[in-house]
Amino acid sequence: MKLPPPLLAALSALRSAGGRPRLVGGCVRDWLIGLEPKDFDIEVYGLDYEALGRALAPFGPTDLVGRSFGVLKVRLEGVEYDFSLPRRESKTGAGHRGFAVAPDPALTEAEAAARRDFTINAIAYDPLDDRLLDFHGGADDLKRRILRHTGPAFVEDPLRVLRAFQFAARFELTLAPETIALCCSISGTYAELAVERVWGEWDKWATKAVKPSRGIIALKQTGWLKHFPEIAALDGVPQEPEWHPEGDVLVHTNHCLDALVGLDSWRNGPPQTRRLLSLGVLAHDFGKATTTKQAERRGKLRWVSPEHEAAGGPLTDTFLARIGAPLDLIPRVRQLVVNHLLHHQGAEEYRDTTVRRLARKIEPATIDELIAVMQSDHLGRPPLVSAETVRRLDHLRAAAKRLALEHAAPKPIVLGRHLISLGLHPGPQFKPALEAAFESQLDGAFYDEAGGLEWMRNYLRAHPPVLSSSSTSTP
Repeated sequence: MKLPPPLLAALSALRSAGGRPRLVGGCVRDWLIGLEPKDFDIEVYGLDYEALGRALAPFGPTDLVGRSFGVLKVRLEGVEYDFSLPRRESKTGAGHRGFAVAPDPALTEAEAAARRDFTINAIAYDPLDDRLLDFHGGADDLKRRILRHTGPAFVEDPLRVLRAFQFAARFELTLAPETIALCCSISGTYAELAVERVWGEWDKWATKAVKPSRGIIALKQTGWLKHFPEIAALDGVPQEPEWHPEGDVLVHTNHCLDALVGLDSWRNGPPQTRRLLSLGVLAHDFGKATTTKQAERRGKLRWVSPEHEAAGGPLTDTFLARIGAPLDLIPRVRQLVVNHLLHHQGAEEYRDTTVRRLARKIEPATIDELIAVMQSDHLGRPPLVSAETVRRLDHLRAAAKRLALEHAAPKPIVLGRHLISLGLHPGPQFKPALEAAFESQLDGAFYDEAGGLEWMRNYLRAHPPVLSSSSTSTP
Protein backbone atom coordinates (compact mmCIF):
# COMPACT_ATOMS: atom_id res chain seq x y z
CA MET A 1 0.00 0.00 0.00
CA LYS A 2 1.35 3.41 -0.94
CA LEU A 3 1.49 5.65 2.13
CA PRO A 4 2.23 9.36 2.49
CA PRO A 5 5.94 9.76 3.37
CA PRO A 6 5.23 11.61 6.67
CA LEU A 7 2.99 8.76 7.83
CA LEU A 8 5.55 6.15 6.80
CA ALA A 9 8.21 8.00 8.81
CA ALA A 10 5.96 8.02 11.89
CA LEU A 11 5.29 4.29 11.52
CA SER A 12 9.01 3.60 11.32
CA ALA A 13 9.57 5.63 14.49
CA LEU A 14 6.91 3.60 16.28
CA ARG A 15 8.64 0.35 15.35
CA SER A 16 11.99 1.74 16.48
CA ALA A 17 10.35 2.46 19.84
CA GLY A 18 9.29 -1.20 20.14
CA GLY A 19 5.79 -0.89 18.73
CA ARG A 20 4.03 -2.87 16.03
CA PRO A 21 1.96 -0.40 13.96
CA ARG A 22 -0.84 -1.83 11.85
CA LEU A 23 -3.22 -0.23 9.38
CA VAL A 24 -6.74 -1.39 10.15
CA GLY A 25 -10.35 -1.09 9.01
CA GLY A 26 -11.65 0.60 5.90
CA CYS A 27 -8.32 1.65 4.40
CA VAL A 28 -7.21 -1.98 4.15
CA ARG A 29 -10.58 -3.12 2.80
CA ASP A 30 -10.65 -0.38 0.17
CA TRP A 31 -7.06 -1.05 -0.91
CA LEU A 32 -7.76 -4.75 -1.40
CA ILE A 33 -10.68 -4.06 -3.75
CA GLY A 34 -8.74 -1.51 -5.77
CA LEU A 35 -9.98 1.74 -4.24
CA GLU A 36 -7.58 4.43 -3.11
CA PRO A 37 -7.68 4.69 0.70
CA LYS A 38 -8.67 8.16 1.90
CA ASP A 39 -8.31 7.76 5.66
CA PHE A 40 -5.66 5.74 7.45
CA ASP A 41 -6.39 4.31 10.91
CA ILE A 42 -3.40 2.97 12.76
CA GLU A 43 -3.48 0.53 15.66
CA VAL A 44 -0.24 0.17 17.61
CA TYR A 45 0.69 -2.95 19.60
CA GLY A 46 3.48 -3.33 22.14
CA LEU A 47 3.41 0.23 23.51
CA ASP A 48 1.47 1.93 26.28
CA TYR A 49 -0.11 5.36 25.83
CA GLU A 50 2.88 7.30 27.22
CA ALA A 51 5.35 5.46 25.00
CA LEU A 52 3.07 6.04 22.03
CA GLY A 53 3.08 9.77 22.74
CA ARG A 54 6.86 9.93 23.16
CA ALA A 55 7.48 8.14 19.87
CA LEU A 56 5.19 10.51 17.96
CA ALA A 57 6.16 13.75 19.73
CA PRO A 58 8.99 14.62 17.26
CA PHE A 59 6.44 14.73 14.43
CA GLY A 60 4.38 17.57 15.86
CA PRO A 61 1.78 18.42 18.51
CA THR A 62 -0.30 15.49 19.72
CA ASP A 63 -3.96 15.74 20.70
CA LEU A 64 -4.62 13.80 23.89
CA VAL A 65 -8.40 14.21 23.99
CA GLY A 66 -8.85 10.50 23.22
CA ARG A 67 -6.65 9.31 26.06
CA SER A 68 -9.45 7.44 27.88
CA PHE A 69 -10.04 5.44 24.69
CA GLY A 70 -6.35 4.98 23.93
CA VAL A 71 -6.47 7.29 20.89
CA LEU A 72 -3.84 9.88 20.04
CA LYS A 73 -4.28 12.32 17.14
CA VAL A 74 -1.25 13.66 15.29
CA ARG A 75 -1.16 16.16 12.43
CA LEU A 76 1.51 15.30 9.88
CA GLU A 77 2.06 17.98 7.23
CA GLY A 78 -1.51 19.20 7.55
CA VAL A 79 -3.19 15.79 7.65
CA GLU A 80 -4.59 14.41 10.92
CA TYR A 81 -4.13 10.72 11.73
CA ASP A 82 -5.53 8.60 14.52
CA PHE A 83 -3.07 6.33 16.33
CA SER A 84 -4.81 4.02 18.77
CA LEU A 85 -4.02 1.25 21.18
CA PRO A 86 -5.99 -1.98 20.93
CA ARG A 87 -8.93 -1.87 23.30
CA ARG A 88 -11.44 -4.12 24.96
CA GLU A 89 -15.16 -3.43 24.80
CA SER A 90 -17.82 -4.95 27.00
CA LYS A 91 -21.57 -4.46 26.84
CA THR A 92 -22.93 -2.73 29.94
CA GLY A 93 -26.36 -1.50 28.82
CA ALA A 94 -28.67 -0.74 25.92
CA GLY A 95 -27.77 1.56 23.08
CA HIS A 96 -24.47 2.60 21.57
CA ARG A 97 -23.41 4.26 24.81
CA GLY A 98 -23.86 1.06 26.75
CA PHE A 99 -20.25 -0.07 26.33
CA ALA A 100 -17.25 -0.03 28.65
CA VAL A 101 -14.17 0.69 26.55
CA ALA A 102 -10.65 0.37 27.90
CA PRO A 103 -7.31 0.41 26.04
CA ASP A 104 -5.28 -2.75 26.54
CA PRO A 105 -1.72 -2.71 25.13
CA ALA A 106 -1.42 -6.42 25.94
CA LEU A 107 -4.26 -7.38 23.59
CA THR A 108 -3.12 -9.58 20.71
CA GLU A 109 -3.79 -8.72 17.10
CA ALA A 110 -6.11 -11.71 16.78
CA GLU A 111 -8.11 -10.66 19.84
CA ALA A 112 -8.41 -7.10 18.56
CA ALA A 113 -9.58 -8.29 15.14
CA ALA A 114 -12.33 -10.36 16.76
CA ARG A 115 -14.04 -7.22 18.11
CA ARG A 116 -14.62 -5.77 14.64
CA ASP A 117 -18.03 -6.08 12.98
CA PHE A 118 -17.33 -7.86 9.68
CA THR A 119 -14.50 -10.02 8.42
CA ILE A 120 -13.81 -7.56 5.59
CA ASN A 121 -13.17 -4.86 8.22
CA ALA A 122 -11.08 -7.14 10.46
CA ILE A 123 -8.10 -7.33 8.11
CA ALA A 124 -4.94 -5.60 9.34
CA TYR A 125 -1.91 -4.65 7.28
CA ASP A 126 1.70 -4.40 8.39
CA PRO A 127 2.96 -1.52 6.23
CA LEU A 128 6.60 -1.96 7.14
CA ASP A 129 6.79 -5.66 6.26
CA ASP A 130 4.08 -5.50 3.59
CA ARG A 131 1.91 -8.33 4.90
CA LEU A 132 -1.71 -8.93 5.78
CA LEU A 133 -2.91 -10.14 9.15
CA ASP A 134 -6.22 -11.77 8.34
CA PHE A 135 -7.50 -13.95 11.19
CA HIS A 136 -11.08 -14.31 9.96
CA GLY A 137 -10.81 -14.85 6.22
CA GLY A 138 -11.83 -11.33 5.31
CA ALA A 139 -9.68 -11.15 2.18
CA ASP A 140 -11.31 -14.30 0.82
CA ASP A 141 -14.78 -12.96 1.69
CA LEU A 142 -13.93 -9.77 -0.22
CA LYS A 143 -12.95 -11.79 -3.30
CA ARG A 144 -16.22 -13.73 -3.12
CA ARG A 145 -18.22 -10.58 -2.31
CA ILE A 146 -19.53 -12.06 0.94
CA LEU A 147 -20.41 -9.94 3.99
CA ARG A 148 -19.92 -12.05 7.11
CA HIS A 149 -19.92 -11.06 10.77
CA THR A 150 -16.69 -11.64 12.66
CA GLY A 151 -18.02 -13.18 15.86
CA PRO A 152 -20.85 -13.40 18.40
CA ALA A 153 -20.09 -9.91 19.78
CA PHE A 154 -21.79 -8.61 16.63
CA VAL A 155 -25.16 -8.65 18.41
CA GLU A 156 -24.01 -6.13 21.02
CA ASP A 157 -24.60 -3.15 18.73
CA PRO A 158 -27.70 -3.25 16.48
CA LEU A 159 -26.24 -0.52 14.30
CA ARG A 160 -24.12 -3.24 12.72
CA VAL A 161 -27.19 -4.47 10.85
CA LEU A 162 -27.58 -1.07 9.22
CA ARG A 163 -23.86 -1.09 8.50
CA ALA A 164 -24.47 -4.39 6.71
CA PHE A 165 -27.22 -2.66 4.72
CA GLN A 166 -24.97 0.11 3.45
CA PHE A 167 -21.87 -2.09 3.01
CA ALA A 168 -23.87 -4.51 0.85
CA ALA A 169 -24.87 -1.59 -1.38
CA ARG A 170 -21.47 0.13 -1.46
CA PHE A 171 -19.39 -2.94 -2.26
CA GLU A 172 -21.99 -5.12 -4.03
CA LEU A 173 -21.92 -7.77 -1.31
CA THR A 174 -24.22 -10.64 -0.41
CA LEU A 175 -24.84 -11.39 3.27
CA ALA A 176 -23.66 -14.78 4.53
CA PRO A 177 -26.57 -17.01 5.67
CA GLU A 178 -25.31 -17.11 9.25
CA THR A 179 -25.06 -13.31 9.30
CA ILE A 180 -28.63 -13.01 8.02
CA ALA A 181 -29.81 -15.33 10.80
CA LEU A 182 -27.94 -13.33 13.45
CA CYS A 183 -29.38 -10.03 12.18
CA CYS A 184 -32.88 -11.51 12.23
CA SER A 185 -32.39 -12.54 15.85
CA ILE A 186 -31.76 -8.94 16.98
CA SER A 187 -34.43 -7.18 14.93
CA GLY A 188 -36.17 -6.18 18.15
CA THR A 189 -33.21 -4.05 19.24
CA TYR A 190 -33.71 -1.44 16.52
CA ALA A 191 -35.38 0.88 19.04
CA GLU A 192 -32.05 1.20 20.87
CA LEU A 193 -30.58 3.18 18.00
CA ALA A 194 -30.43 6.95 18.11
CA VAL A 195 -31.92 8.49 14.97
CA GLU A 196 -28.63 10.27 14.25
CA ARG A 197 -26.89 6.91 13.92
CA VAL A 198 -29.66 5.58 11.70
CA TRP A 199 -29.32 8.58 9.39
CA GLY A 200 -25.53 8.11 9.22
CA GLU A 201 -25.97 4.69 7.62
CA TRP A 202 -28.77 5.79 5.28
CA ASP A 203 -26.63 8.72 4.18
CA LYS A 204 -23.74 6.42 3.27
CA TRP A 205 -26.16 4.22 1.32
CA ALA A 206 -27.57 7.23 -0.53
CA THR A 207 -24.23 8.81 -1.45
CA LYS A 208 -21.83 5.86 -1.88
CA ALA A 209 -23.79 2.85 -3.16
CA VAL A 210 -22.73 1.13 -6.37
CA LYS A 211 -25.64 -1.35 -6.21
CA PRO A 212 -28.30 0.26 -3.99
CA SER A 213 -30.69 -2.67 -4.39
CA ARG A 214 -28.28 -4.91 -2.49
CA GLY A 215 -28.89 -2.79 0.60
CA ILE A 216 -32.68 -2.95 0.31
CA ILE A 217 -32.47 -6.72 -0.25
CA ALA A 218 -30.29 -7.02 2.86
CA LEU A 219 -32.93 -5.20 4.92
CA LYS A 220 -35.58 -7.58 3.63
CA GLN A 221 -33.49 -10.70 4.25
CA THR A 222 -32.69 -9.70 7.83
CA GLY A 223 -36.26 -8.76 8.74
CA TRP A 224 -35.23 -5.14 9.26
CA LEU A 225 -37.32 -3.78 6.40
CA LYS A 226 -40.25 -3.67 8.82
CA HIS A 227 -38.54 -0.78 10.62
CA PHE A 228 -39.04 1.28 7.45
CA PRO A 229 -42.74 0.60 6.77
CA GLU A 230 -43.02 2.90 3.76
CA ILE A 231 -40.54 0.65 1.93
CA ALA A 232 -41.87 -2.60 3.38
CA ALA A 233 -45.36 -1.71 2.13
CA LEU A 234 -44.10 -1.89 -1.48
CA ASP A 235 -43.15 -5.55 -1.18
CA GLY A 236 -45.71 -7.63 -3.06
CA VAL A 237 -47.75 -4.69 -4.40
CA PRO A 238 -48.69 -5.85 -7.93
CA GLN A 239 -48.12 -3.92 -11.13
CA GLU A 240 -49.64 -4.41 -14.55
CA PRO A 241 -47.32 -6.93 -16.32
CA GLU A 242 -47.76 -5.25 -19.69
CA TRP A 243 -46.33 -2.01 -18.29
CA HIS A 244 -44.11 -3.46 -15.56
CA PRO A 245 -42.83 -6.91 -16.57
CA GLU A 246 -40.10 -6.73 -13.92
CA GLY A 247 -42.43 -7.53 -11.01
CA ASP A 248 -43.92 -5.85 -7.95
CA VAL A 249 -43.31 -2.29 -6.78
CA LEU A 250 -40.36 -3.13 -4.55
CA VAL A 251 -38.67 -5.00 -7.40
CA HIS A 252 -39.32 -2.01 -9.66
CA THR A 253 -37.91 0.39 -7.08
CA ASN A 254 -34.72 -1.66 -6.80
CA HIS A 255 -34.28 -1.60 -10.58
CA CYS A 256 -34.79 2.16 -10.55
CA LEU A 257 -32.18 2.65 -7.83
CA ASP A 258 -29.60 0.59 -9.68
CA ALA A 259 -30.33 2.53 -12.87
CA LEU A 260 -29.92 5.84 -11.05
CA VAL A 261 -26.32 5.25 -9.96
CA GLY A 262 -25.38 4.74 -13.60
CA LEU A 263 -26.65 8.17 -14.66
CA ASP A 264 -24.25 11.09 -15.06
CA SER A 265 -26.42 13.23 -12.77
CA TRP A 266 -25.68 10.84 -9.90
CA ARG A 267 -22.19 9.63 -10.81
CA ASN A 268 -20.79 13.11 -11.36
CA GLY A 269 -22.84 14.81 -8.67
CA PRO A 270 -21.65 15.98 -5.26
CA PRO A 271 -22.88 14.15 -2.13
CA GLN A 272 -25.86 16.49 -1.69
CA THR A 273 -27.08 15.68 -5.21
CA ARG A 274 -26.55 11.94 -4.80
CA ARG A 275 -28.37 12.02 -1.47
CA LEU A 276 -31.36 13.83 -2.92
CA LEU A 277 -31.65 11.65 -6.01
CA SER A 278 -31.23 8.34 -4.18
CA LEU A 279 -33.93 9.16 -1.68
CA GLY A 280 -36.18 10.62 -4.39
CA VAL A 281 -35.99 7.43 -6.44
CA LEU A 282 -36.42 5.24 -3.34
CA ALA A 283 -39.62 7.11 -2.40
CA HIS A 284 -41.02 7.84 -5.86
CA ASP A 285 -43.61 5.04 -5.73
CA PHE A 286 -44.39 5.02 -1.99
CA GLY A 287 -47.94 6.06 -2.90
CA LYS A 288 -48.59 2.86 -4.85
CA ALA A 289 -48.96 0.96 -1.58
CA THR A 290 -52.20 2.85 -0.83
CA THR A 291 -53.56 3.54 -4.32
CA THR A 292 -53.04 0.31 -6.28
CA LYS A 293 -56.22 -1.41 -7.41
CA GLN A 294 -57.72 -3.16 -10.43
CA ALA A 295 -59.69 -1.13 -12.94
CA GLU A 296 -60.61 -1.32 -16.61
CA ARG A 297 -58.08 0.28 -18.91
CA ARG A 298 -58.04 -0.16 -22.70
CA GLY A 299 -60.82 -2.73 -22.52
CA LYS A 300 -59.08 -4.93 -19.96
CA LEU A 301 -58.95 -5.27 -16.17
CA ARG A 302 -55.53 -4.03 -15.12
CA TRP A 303 -53.52 -3.05 -12.06
CA VAL A 304 -53.42 0.73 -11.77
CA SER A 305 -52.25 3.24 -9.16
CA PRO A 306 -54.11 6.49 -9.84
CA GLU A 307 -52.61 9.62 -8.28
CA HIS A 308 -49.96 7.59 -6.49
CA GLU A 309 -47.44 10.38 -6.94
CA ALA A 310 -49.54 12.78 -4.82
CA ALA A 311 -50.22 10.06 -2.25
CA GLY A 312 -46.48 9.51 -1.93
CA GLY A 313 -45.80 13.03 -0.66
CA PRO A 314 -46.89 12.58 2.99
CA LEU A 315 -45.36 9.09 3.08
CA THR A 316 -42.06 10.55 1.93
CA ASP A 317 -42.18 13.15 4.70
CA THR A 318 -42.84 10.48 7.33
CA PHE A 319 -40.11 8.18 6.08
CA LEU A 320 -37.44 10.87 5.91
CA ALA A 321 -38.32 12.15 9.38
CA ARG A 322 -38.14 8.60 10.74
CA ILE A 323 -34.60 8.03 9.44
CA GLY A 324 -33.40 11.43 10.66
CA ALA A 325 -32.92 13.19 7.33
CA PRO A 326 -31.97 16.89 7.51
CA LEU A 327 -35.07 19.07 7.56
CA ASP A 328 -34.05 21.07 4.48
CA LEU A 329 -33.77 17.86 2.45
CA ILE A 330 -37.36 16.72 3.02
CA PRO A 331 -39.22 19.29 0.85
CA ARG A 332 -36.77 18.76 -2.02
CA VAL A 333 -37.28 14.99 -2.02
CA ARG A 334 -41.04 15.42 -1.70
CA GLN A 335 -41.13 17.62 -4.82
CA LEU A 336 -39.34 14.93 -6.83
CA VAL A 337 -41.83 12.32 -5.63
CA VAL A 338 -45.07 14.20 -6.26
CA ASN A 339 -43.95 15.45 -9.68
CA HIS A 340 -42.20 12.39 -11.10
CA LEU A 341 -44.94 11.72 -13.69
CA LEU A 342 -45.27 15.25 -15.10
CA HIS A 343 -43.58 14.21 -18.34
CA HIS A 344 -46.57 11.96 -19.08
CA GLN A 345 -48.98 14.90 -18.90
CA GLY A 346 -49.79 17.87 -21.08
CA ALA A 347 -48.79 18.75 -24.63
CA GLU A 348 -46.47 16.82 -26.87
CA GLU A 349 -43.80 19.52 -26.75
CA TYR A 350 -42.50 21.70 -23.94
CA ARG A 351 -43.09 25.37 -24.58
CA ASP A 352 -40.81 27.87 -22.89
CA THR A 353 -43.55 29.04 -20.55
CA THR A 354 -44.27 25.42 -19.58
CA VAL A 355 -40.63 24.86 -18.66
CA ARG A 356 -40.45 28.08 -16.67
CA ARG A 357 -43.56 27.18 -14.71
CA LEU A 358 -42.34 23.63 -14.14
CA ALA A 359 -39.05 24.91 -12.75
CA ARG A 360 -40.97 27.18 -10.41
CA LYS A 361 -43.48 24.47 -9.45
CA ILE A 362 -40.87 21.96 -8.27
CA GLU A 363 -38.76 24.33 -6.17
CA PRO A 364 -36.58 23.75 -4.19
CA ALA A 365 -35.79 20.75 -6.44
CA THR A 366 -34.55 21.40 -9.98
CA ILE A 367 -35.48 20.19 -13.45
CA ASP A 368 -32.16 18.35 -13.80
CA GLU A 369 -32.89 16.46 -10.58
CA LEU A 370 -36.46 15.70 -11.62
CA ILE A 371 -35.30 14.37 -15.00
CA ALA A 372 -32.87 12.01 -13.22
CA VAL A 373 -35.75 10.56 -11.18
CA MET A 374 -37.97 10.31 -14.28
CA GLN A 375 -35.20 8.62 -16.23
CA SER A 376 -34.51 6.14 -13.41
CA ASP A 377 -38.21 5.36 -13.21
CA HIS A 378 -38.28 4.68 -16.95
CA LEU A 379 -35.17 2.46 -16.83
CA GLY A 380 -36.61 0.49 -13.91
CA ARG A 381 -38.90 -1.54 -16.16
CA PRO A 382 -36.55 -3.95 -17.92
CA PRO A 383 -36.75 -4.87 -20.70
CA LEU A 384 -39.26 -2.18 -21.68
CA VAL A 385 -38.00 1.03 -23.29
CA SER A 386 -40.41 3.73 -24.45
CA ALA A 387 -39.08 5.82 -27.31
CA GLU A 388 -41.76 8.41 -26.55
CA THR A 389 -40.62 8.78 -22.93
CA VAL A 390 -37.00 9.10 -23.99
CA ARG A 391 -37.98 11.77 -26.53
CA ARG A 392 -39.98 13.75 -23.97
CA LEU A 393 -37.15 13.70 -21.44
CA ASP A 394 -34.58 14.71 -24.04
CA HIS A 395 -36.80 17.60 -25.14
CA LEU A 396 -37.37 18.76 -21.56
CA ARG A 397 -33.65 18.59 -20.83
CA ALA A 398 -32.78 20.57 -23.96
CA ALA A 399 -35.43 23.21 -23.25
CA ALA A 400 -34.33 23.64 -19.65
CA LYS A 401 -30.70 23.97 -20.71
CA ARG A 402 -31.55 26.53 -23.40
CA LEU A 403 -33.42 28.61 -20.83
CA ALA A 404 -30.67 28.09 -18.20
CA LEU A 405 -33.26 26.52 -15.89
CA GLU A 406 -31.87 23.03 -15.48
CA HIS A 407 -30.27 23.82 -12.12
CA ALA A 408 -32.47 26.61 -10.75
CA ALA A 409 -35.95 28.07 -10.97
CA PRO A 410 -36.50 31.46 -12.60
CA LYS A 411 -36.08 34.46 -10.31
CA PRO A 412 -38.30 37.55 -10.50
CA ILE A 413 -36.79 40.28 -12.64
CA VAL A 414 -39.03 43.08 -11.34
CA LEU A 415 -38.46 43.72 -7.62
CA GLY A 416 -39.61 46.18 -5.02
CA ARG A 417 -36.75 48.54 -5.79
CA HIS A 418 -38.02 48.85 -9.34
CA LEU A 419 -41.45 49.95 -8.08
CA ILE A 420 -39.76 52.56 -5.89
CA SER A 421 -37.77 53.79 -8.91
CA LEU A 422 -41.09 54.25 -10.70
CA GLY A 423 -42.30 56.52 -7.91
CA LEU A 424 -44.31 54.14 -5.71
CA HIS A 425 -44.04 54.15 -1.95
CA PRO A 426 -43.76 50.74 -0.23
CA GLY A 427 -47.16 49.45 0.79
CA PRO A 428 -49.79 46.74 0.24
CA GLN A 429 -49.99 47.58 -3.48
CA PHE A 430 -46.49 46.11 -3.98
CA LYS A 431 -47.48 42.45 -3.59
CA PRO A 432 -50.15 42.17 -6.33
CA ALA A 433 -48.04 44.22 -8.73
CA LEU A 434 -44.94 42.07 -8.22
CA GLU A 435 -46.94 38.84 -8.45
CA ALA A 436 -48.52 39.96 -11.70
CA ALA A 437 -45.10 40.89 -13.08
CA PHE A 438 -43.65 37.50 -12.22
CA GLU A 439 -46.57 35.66 -13.80
CA SER A 440 -46.12 37.65 -17.00
CA GLN A 441 -42.38 37.03 -16.90
CA LEU A 442 -43.07 33.27 -16.73
CA ASP A 443 -45.36 33.65 -19.75
CA GLY A 444 -42.52 35.31 -21.68
CA ALA A 445 -43.86 38.88 -21.66
CA PHE A 446 -40.36 40.20 -20.95
CA TYR A 447 -36.86 38.77 -20.50
CA ASP A 448 -34.73 41.48 -18.94
CA GLU A 449 -34.86 44.45 -16.58
CA ALA A 450 -35.63 47.00 -19.25
CA GLY A 451 -38.51 44.92 -20.53
CA GLY A 452 -39.74 44.38 -17.00
CA LEU A 453 -39.78 48.10 -16.25
CA GLU A 454 -41.70 48.84 -19.43
CA TRP A 455 -44.19 46.07 -18.58
CA MET A 456 -44.65 47.52 -15.09
CA ARG A 457 -45.27 51.04 -16.44
CA ASN A 458 -48.06 49.67 -18.61
CA TYR A 459 -49.43 47.65 -15.71
CA LEU A 460 -49.54 50.67 -13.41
CA ARG A 461 -51.35 52.71 -16.05
CA ALA A 462 -54.01 50.02 -16.19
CA HIS A 463 -54.02 49.46 -12.43
CA PRO A 464 -53.30 52.82 -10.79
CA PRO A 465 -52.18 52.37 -7.17
CA VAL A 466 -54.34 53.74 -4.42
CA LEU A 467 -52.24 56.51 -2.91
CA SER A 468 -52.06 56.95 0.81
CA SER A 469 -52.22 60.41 2.35
CA SER A 470 -48.44 60.42 2.65
CA SER A 471 -47.93 59.66 -1.04
CA THR A 472 -47.19 62.67 -3.17
CA SER A 473 -45.88 61.20 -6.40
CA THR A 474 -47.20 58.94 -9.09
CA PRO A 475 -45.35 56.81 -11.59
